[in-house]
Amino acid sequence: MFQCKFVSTPVEAGKLVHQDDSSVDKTMYRQMVGCLRYICNTRPDIVYVVGLISRFMEAPTREHLLAAKRLFRYIKGTIDFGLLLPNHFSNPSYDVIGFSDADWCGDKLDRKSTTWYLFMLGNSPISWCSKKHDVVALSSCEAEYIAACMASCQSLWLDTLLLELKLKRRR
Repeated sequence: MFQCKFVSTPVEAGKLVHQDDSSVDKTMYRQMVGCLRYICNTRPDIVYVVGLISRFMEAPTREHLLAAKRLFRYIKGTIDFGLLLPNHFSNPSYDVIGFSDADWCGDKLDRKSTTWYLFMLGNSPISWCSKKHDVVALSSCEAEYIAACMASCQSLWLDTLLLELKLKRRR
């Protein structure tokens, strides 16, 4: 894929909703997804899509392989993207800001929602997650409540970590 053209988005909306019958080589697909999962450590913009294509590692189809290849094409076009963490001089403030969201019935196969959260230290992302719910939310309010609970747990852990690193004082 060295000579491929790049794309501006990591996935097409609604492309991985259904499964077809054309199977592909499981080993190659799993190797591709493994590489993508490794890249997620420094690229929070692809976390959701990698989680999405990871759901089909047991029985990948041609549609899933094309989605993984599209993600590689996106990475090629955005190779300079990454995380820049602040130092003490560039950002003396250690304020942590968090965002969370959820989609209601985002997976059309089993109607489960997906939660996302992102925590920033100054202007730099330090913690992020995209996780499919274990249960089916009965309303959008319930899906958002689950997302808020996950983000709250992560917020408390980050607060404790900053206290232990002596980057924050107890209130």
